[in-house]
Amino acid sequence: MNQRAGEAGVGGASGAAIPQGLGVEDPAIRAELAELAAWADTQLAWLIDDVCAATVERIPFYRDARIVPVEELRRSVEHNLRFLVTALAHPTAPLDLAAPEATGRRRAHQGAPLPEVLQCYRICFTTLWDALVEHARDNRRAGATEALLTAAGMIFRLTDQHALALTEAYRAATAELLVARQQRRSALVEALLTGHPSPDAGPWEAAALLGLPSDGHLVVVAADTHGLAEASLPDIERRLAARGIVSGWRLTPAQQLGVVSLHDDQHDVMLQLLRESARARTGVSPPYQSLADTPRSLHLAQCALAGLPLGRAEVRTFNPSPLAALMVREPDEGQRLAHDVLGSVLGLPEEDRAPLLDTLNAYLDHDGSAERAAEVLYCHPNTVRYRLRRLQELTGRSLSDPHGVAELAAAAYAVRLNPATARWQGRTPAAANAHPRPVPERIADRGRADVSAKRFREADGPR
Repeated sequence: MNQRAGEAGVGGASGAAIPQGLGVEDPAIRAELAELAAWADTQLAWLIDDVCAATVERIPFYRDARIVPVEELRRSVEHNLRFLVTALAHPTAPLDLAAPEATGRRRAHQGAPLPEVLQCYRICFTTLWDALVEHARDNRRAGATEALLTAAGMIFRLTDQHALALTEAYRAATAELLVARQQRRSALVEALLTGHPSPDAGPWEAAALLGLPSDGHLVVVAADTHGLAEASLPDIERRLAARGIVSGWRLTPAQQLGVVSLHDDQHDVMLQLLRESARARTGVSPPYQSLADTPRSLHLAQCALAGLPLGRAEVRTFNPSPLAALMVREPDEGQRLAHDVLGSVLGLPEEDRAPLLDTLNAYLDHDGSAERAAEVLYCHPNTVRYRLRRLQELTGRSLSDPHGVAELAAAAYAVRLNPATARWQGRTPAAANAHPRPVPERIADRGRADVSAKRFREADGPR
């Protein structure tokens, strides 16, 4: 007959080979073992009580009956003891370890720590051993000592086999739980990113299940995958969590997407961790507060990503200006605006067009300061003023007029952020979306700028 341990009602095993029996061939020793087993069978009631009491006393985890109910613990102990007693009575029978495997799976689902589960098994085995020793001392029968030594070896081997079967099942179940948990978190992130949670739950419920704090700011991160469905921000959720930053992630075939909750002092920390981890282009949305804005922020993060050259492992944050977001959200209108306002500039040859557009972007990005724009572009401030004056002449709009500034700024954002506009003007999307690049000061620019600088300042042009 097969020997079975663990909880009642447990079915077949995991498919592993059934261990062979314990291999006791001497008939005399088998008879003594049968006598020990028969005696232990009559003592099971108080043995079970002793094991349960010792388990609760020594292992704090088992004191919470809400996790492992008392009756379940008692049932498990009873079947383990019966397994041992039956193995002593029939040492040559094959062993069936389906039950410790089932116990390992169940304890994993209950959240029981593996060391505590194994300790409970050891308490069960040592209690039986102590009882057998005491019984042998009391009887002093011939052959009892040899049988007791044999029983000791059997019990130790059974302990090892039980522990191994339980541990392997526990680890397999834990891995399955982790995968299921990650799949659920991924689905919750998807619900936030698409704005389509389940019919009976809104984005706030999804955020709560992800553990996103309700009092922080949020950002969306979008990164190209490193390969097909291969994360380019490996282990990023754990790395952020180690710094106290809660996040949820979803991996698609083309992108790794995340929603990150931040307090005011954590934004730079997050960016630093992203830069350290990034193995592909990565875009980050501006901070936002309403969960309903998550789909919009995903779009902004993806636009920031699209502004980086292909193949570059770099992190870029989308411009927080509402104007930039407007141009991205309305690309057709942005292209039309770029054509209406900057059409005469976009029609110039590349060598003339690029310096004018880069100078305008640098000027707008640095508070309308020609000096600061010149530092970024590595040219003289008078060169910046000359280019801006020429741009004003070509567009018919003045940088001294608030309306003109607004139209030029909106058109510049449209050119930088809209890939369609970038293709139309003859530049690549990456170049159009990138930050203003340093433009060497041309000899002709410098000469005209020096001649006209005083006249530009008198005309109340750009600072």
